[in-house]
Amino acid sequence: MNSEEPEELDTLADDKDLYEHFAFKVDLGQEPLRIDKFLMHKIENATRTRVQYAIEEGNVLVNGKNTKSNYKVRPADEISVVFPYPKREIELIPENIPLNIVYEDDDLMVVNKAAGMVVHPGTGNFTGTLMNALVYYVGNLPKSTHPSKDPFRELRPGLIHRIDKNTSGLLVIAKNDRSMTKLAKEFHEKKVMRKYIALAWGDFKEDSGTVNAHVGRDHKDRKKMAVFPEGDHGRNAITHFKVLERFHYVTKLECKLETGRTHQIRVHMQYLKHPLFNDEVYGGDKILRGTATAKYTKFVENCFTLLPRQALHAMSLGFTHPTTGKEMYFESPLPDDMEQVIEKWRKYTSQ
Repeated sequence: MNSEEPEELDTLADDKDLYEHFAFKVDLGQEPLRIDKFLMHKIENATRTRVQYAIEEGNVLVNGKNTKSNYKVRPADEISVVFPYPKREIELIPENIPLNIVYEDDDLMVVNKAAGMVVHPGTGNFTGTLMNALVYYVGNLPKSTHPSKDPFRELRPGLIHRIDKNTSGLLVIAKNDRSMTKLAKEFHEKKVMRKYIALAWGDFKEDSGTVNAHVGRDHKDRKKMAVFPEGDHGRNAITHFKVLERFHYVTKLECKLETGRTHQIRVHMQYLKHPLFNDEVYGGDKILRGTATAKYTKFVENCFTLLPRQALHAMSLGFTHPTTGKEMYFESPLPDDMEQVIEKWRKYTSQ
C-alpha cells in the first residue's frame, strides 16, 4: 500500500498556477505611455526586458489583439498578460540525482519522471525533487553549450507543468526564459497534447467519453481535490477517456487532458465511480469490484504490492518547439510496475 506521506506542493498546484495572469483596464485619466513602461509600473518584478519579450511572443494583448512595445496605452484599454512564474531560488538546491532524459537541446529537455519523485520543492519535500536534480544538471553542463549573450538564453531549468509525486511519465522543462515564455503560452492556450495510461476499477459502460466537471480543493480535506459539477467552486476541468482493454473488474484506459488541474484524472475517475487502481487518496486502494474470495483478495493484494501507487502514467507529450517551430512528440513505455500489474490482470481474467 502507499504511505501516508502527502504529495505536497507538486500536487497542490495545477498548470494554471505555474503562470502569472494579469488583466488591467487603463484609467480614464491615463496619459499616453508606452505599454512596456506601463506594465513595468503595474506588475511587481516585471523588468522591461521581460515585458518586451512577452509582448514579442504575443503574451500581451490590448483589447484582445497583439501589440508592440512602443504602443502607447490609452484610457479604457483592456490589457491582459501571461508570464511564466520565475523560479524560486531559495528552494532550488542543486543535487546530483540521476535523470532519465528522453530529449535535450539548448532550449528544452523532456524528462521521464519516476513514480515517487516530487517535481518541485515544498513543505516536507525540500530535497530530492526533480527540480533539485535539474538545477544540478543544468549548472554542470559545459560552458560551451551556453548560448550567446542574449539574457533570455541563460541556461536554467523552468517548470512548465507538473505531474503528481506517485504518477510516472513525461515532463517538458524549459532551459531558458525564451523557451519558458513560449511553452507557457502553448499550455495556456491548450495547444499541448498530453495522454496518460490509467488502470481504473470497474468495467466502463462506454468505450469512450468526456468528463467536464470543475475541480477544486475539497472543503473537508485540503490535501484532496473534489469535483463540483455545478461550477460553483474550483476551475473547469475536461478529461477525455477511451477504453483500451477490459479486465471485468478493472479497465485499462487512455486519458487525454484538455486542462491541467491538480489530480484531474484521479478525481474525475472517482467522480465516475471508477477510482484509479491503488489510489489511496481517492479510494482506489480497496477491493471495489469482484467477489471477496480468499484467492481473489490475495491476488489484488499482490497487485497492490507490485504497484504501491495509483496506476497512472504520463505516456505521451506533444508540443511545438519554441525556437524551431517543429512539432515535437514523445512517448514513454509503461513502467515495469504498471506493466506487470496489467499483465497479471490479463492472465487472471483470461482464466
